[in-house]
Order: sequence, then C-alpha cells, then structure tokens
Amino acid sequence: MKLNLSNQVSLVKVPEKYYRPSDNIERSVLTRFEKIPTDIYATLEEGSRKVAEEIAAIIKKKQAEYRSCVIAFTGGNSPKELFAHLIRMHKEQDLSFHNVIIFTVYEYYPIPKDQPNSNLRALEEQFLNHVNVPKSNIYSLNGSIPQEYVYEYCQNYEERIAQLGGIDVLVLGIGMAGNIALNVTGSLRNSHTRLVLLDPTSRGEASKVFEGAGDVPVCGITMGVSTLCQSKKIFLLAWGDQKAEVIRKTVEGDITDQMSATFLQTHNNTSVVTDLPAAMQLTRINRPWLVTSCEWDSKLTRSAIVWLCRQTGKPILKLTDKDYNEHGLGELLAVYGSAYNVNIRIFNDLQHTITGWPGGKPDSDDTYRPERANPFPKRVIVFSPHPDDDVISMGGTLQRLVNQGHDVHVAYETSGNIAVNDEEVYRFLHFISGFNKRFDCGNKKSKELVLKYFDEVQNKKVGDLDSEEIRAVKALIRRGEARIASLYSGLTYDHIHFLNLPFYETGRIQKNPLSEEDVEIVRSLLRDVKPHQIFLAGDLADPHGTHRVCTDAVLAAVDAEREEGAEWLEDCRIWMYRGAWAEWDIEDIEMVVPISPEELRMKRNAILKHQSQMESAPFLGNDARLFWQRSEDRNHATAELYKDLGLAAYEAMEAFVEYKG
Repeated sequence: MKLNLSNQVSLVKVPEKYYRPSDNIERSVLTRFEKIPTDIYATLEEGSRKVAEEIAAIIKKKQAEYRSCVIAFTGGNSPKELFAHLIRMHKEQDLSFHNVIIFTVYEYYPIPKDQPNSNLRALEEQFLNHVNVPKSNIYSLNGSIPQEYVYEYCQNYEERIAQLGGIDVLVLGIGMAGNIALNVTGSLRNSHTRLVLLDPTSRGEASKVFEGAGDVPVCGITMGVSTLCQSKKIFLLAWGDQKAEVIRKTVEGDITDQMSATFLQTHNNTSVVTDLPAAMQLTRINRPWLVTSCEWDSKLTRSAIVWLCRQTGKPILKLTDKDYNEHGLGELLAVYGSAYNVNIRIFNDLQHTITGWPGGKPDSDDTYRPERANPFPKRVIVFSPHPDDDVISMGGTLQRLVNQGHDVHVAYETSGNIAVNDEEVYRFLHFISGFNKRFDCGNKKSKELVLKYFDEVQNKKVGDLDSEEIRAVKALIRRGEARIASLYSGLTYDHIHFLNLPFYETGRIQKNPLSEEDVEIVRSLLRDVKPHQIFLAGDLADPHGTHRVCTDAVLAAVDAEREEGAEWLEDCRIWMYRGAWAEWDIEDIEMVVPISPEELRMKRNAILKHQSQMESAPFLGNDARLFWQRSEDRNHATAELYKDLGLAAYEAMEAFVEYKG
C-alpha cells in the first residue's frame, strides 16, 4: 500500500535541465541570480539521501585519518529524513559514528532539565538513540541553567567547539522568517552563542514542538551567526512549498540582518539543498525565460503572461509585442506569432477555469467547463482533515454543491481534539454541572466524572498530556461544532461522517505514522458512497502536518481501490483545495468558483460555528488573523487577481486543482 502519494503531487512538470544542469557552463547560466550554491532535487527523500552520503564520506575520511568529526545539528523537521538515511547506513552499511562529536545549535529557554519537548530530546529520539555516537561526545545547549550563568555558559560552549577544532559539518534548517537556528530578526553577522528573546514567528513555529503557542518558552539559547559561519561545511535544508519564498530571498536576495540566513552568502562552503517545491520561487524554476530558452507548455505560458501583467500593470488583452520583447518573452511571440494570439489564448484559458457549477451544469455543453455535466446529481465527498477545514477552505463551494442538488457528504478525518484549549473544557463542564443541578438529572457517576475532569484540568502542568477522557471531551466539543456548521451548510445528519483516524490520537502534536488501518477506514467510506467527486486538502504546508497525512490517507485509499479495479473510480474526479495558509498560484488553478457577497457571509457564519477555533485556538500559526479572516482575504485576493487580469469582477473566489494521480 502506497502511503506517501502526496510527495508525488506536482502541479508543474519542471524540465530536468532547470534543476539538474548537464555541465558547469549550463549551471552558471541557469544560476546567475543565485548567490549561494543551490542543489535542487525532485524529492525530499532524494535530497536527504545525497546529503547523508556527503556527511558519511566526511565521517569516513576523518576515520581514515584517525581524527574526530565534529557535527552540529539543527532541530525541527528539516533533518528528519536525513537522520533516517544516516541510521539506515549505520545499520545496513556499517557506517560507524564512534569518532563523531555532536553539538546542538539551539535550545529553548527556560525549560526543565527533563523537558520532553527539548531540542536534545528530539535529537535523541530521531537520531542519537539509533547510532553509536558515544554519550561523552554529545554536547547540547542547556535550557535549565540559572539566567545569571548563561553568559559564561555560552562562552564555555564556544570554547569547547574551538578546543575540538571547530565544526566540520553544520546541518541547518530555515525558519519562515529566514532565520537560521534561533537567530531571530535583527541578529548581527558577528553574533556568538547567546540568550535571545524569541520573536512571534519563532514562537509560532515552536508551537509545533510544544503543546500550543502558550507553552513555548519566551527565550532560547542559540549559536550565533558568526559561530555558525565558522563551520567548515554548511548544509541548509529546505523542503516543501511553504519554504519557497524564504529560500528565494535567502539565495537571490540581499544580505540583511532581517533574515539571518542571508549571511550564508558570505560563507565559502555552504550548500542550500531543497526539493522542487521549496525551489519553486527561484528564478530558474519560476521564471526560466529570464535565464534560458524554455519549453513552452500551457502552464508555463500562463505563468509568464500573469507575470508580465504584473510587471506592466496591464490586463492580458492589453499586452503588446513591445511588452513581450522588453521583458524577455520574445520567444513567446515566435511561438504564437503575435501578442494578440498569445493574449487571447491565455485569456480564454483562464476564462474557462471560472464556473458557478462546481459539480457540473446539467444538460449543458461542458466542452469548456472544468467539470462534466453528467452524471447529475453527483455523489460528492468533501474530506476535511480537521473538523473545520471544509468550511474554511471551500465553504462557499460546499453550499453551492448542496444548493444545486448534489448528494454531498463531509468526512472529518481527525477528531481535532488537541486544538481545543482547556478553557473550552471548563466551559462545557460548567454547563454539564449546571444542567444536572438545574434539572436534577445527573447521576452519581456523572457528578464524580465532572469533578474528576475539573481537577485534572486545573492541576495540568506545562508539558502534561491530556488523559484519554479529556481528549474525548475535547473531541466531542469539536464534533458538536462540526455538526452545527454542516447543518448550517445544508447537509443532513446521515451525510456527516467522523472517521477519527487512529494516527492522530497520540494526544500530542507529534502524530503516529499513517497506517493501513487509517487507510481502510477511508476506503470503507469510499466503497459505501462511490463518489463522482472527491474534494481533499492540497494544503500540504499545514503547520503541524496533519493535512499531508490526511491527504495521503485518501490518496492511498483511492489507489488501493484502483488496484482492485473499483468501477466507481472510472467516473470520479478528485479536486484539491487549499486552506488557511496559502492559495493556489493562478497558473495552477483549474477550477475557480465565484462567491457572491451573500454566499461569503454564509461561509463566514459557518466558520464561526467552530467557536473553539476562534481567538483561543492554539494553532493559529504566525498569522495574527483569525481563520475566517484569512479565508475571506484569500478569496478576495483571488477574485481581485482575476479582475486585474481583465476577467469578470467577483466578490470572492475559491480555487481548486485537479489531482490526476
């Protein structure tokens, strides 16, 4: 069973020559805008494996010279796959780490010595406990030392690195604000290991590790920019489309203390290593016509025209031959013959993505519509990773499908219980207690449970996991909200499904791997409904990773059904939506559904039914806007972009991309 099909979701087929040049001359032409050597790989797995092989070669070289190899590792998700490759090489290829000395590059502060969410604990679980690095060779920053000793402690940490001959290999990730380690905005090039105050962006990212932003320590101890840049070899790892913009600024932008990663431009042996999604904003991938001749397929042509409209401030149909020639797009004139020819081609292409009938318009010519007219009505399943992603991501389209007579089901894949704050539990326990007293209907066990849960929540400490019972209460809170929102959107009770996929039920942000048990639950629903349309999350940049796993569960279920020759799949289309964190690029959009002002108001009301996810939601991320505000802003922006390109002006739009498998 294939459990990682989301890794193969590729919206644009990037010619290999753009990211894997055949020789150094071709590479120098393609990378002329890049100020740090950047290696782009088709997948995260391939990139991680290449870095693991380079690190293994350095370790072996040091062993042959009877010398130690000093390696400093970042925390976070960036090195996880790298660790997996190194562990496999240790177990299967006899790669020994007996001569390796490990340093951690940062730690949160203050945290208890035995804090389960510490950077050292994560490094142990992901790597150190699985290889033969001697315990005496592990040096980690200490987040529990008294503040008055921090300065001296940091100096000693620097001295220990120097005594061991400096760092041979440094592995870094990159934060959404362009920070390396915890060198937040404003960090200087000559900074050393020190105590720093975490900025809101860093705290938001750290909430993935801790049980919500409120539990993240306010400070951190981190190697400084100067310390990092004294390393002999640096690998900066970046995976996924959520890192694309920050990688562009790091690799192609100016050096600035607003983004500490840009200081790596001054280091003479840094390699930026990315997968294709993380490299998508680099010029050679995103705007290849500026550095080389292109293979002009329809998507690249659309991308180029949208870019040209933005550069000139003109709508599509007003672009001239002069505009094309002055902006490096003369090739398109040669391909299409004139500006008019390419303009009308792309205008019509975008026009045909707009539809008020997301399930297809019955008894109509569907030649230029994104969805087929028949069958009608369609059986539809909207898969929602959390109990509110359906209305946040496609609430207008969901109501449109219901109102147009389709047989619409919503499947909530996880309970969403960890996203419910304790104060919500208090609120509902008070209600239960008051209800029992008011109507004299609570039995002894009910009263005992209410008191027990009150006590558990009141005595909960930072880092404590909720009991299974409290998680169940939180799941019931989210289930109730989802039901109300679904009924408001026009669904019936029997079309609301709570799948409660087991991978999610750890009580922590860190989930279990996707399993066949999860997939079989999804398959059961698919076999029951036999949908003509599936809508699923394409927002793979979800801060805590649940969207990607849920998407993998659906794709694995569909793939398994296809392997068994399920007939219903012959007439089923899969559409991907995006959620609260991003929107599809316009060159990728294949269906966009206009939303009227009244429909947008109804969508907002449906989102607001999820009261536990308003101001008190623990996973709002780095964006201060509430979920309904993000959703509306995104929908407004999509409509505004279509208007600026010269198409019809709508209040808002929800966009979709078809998954073709």
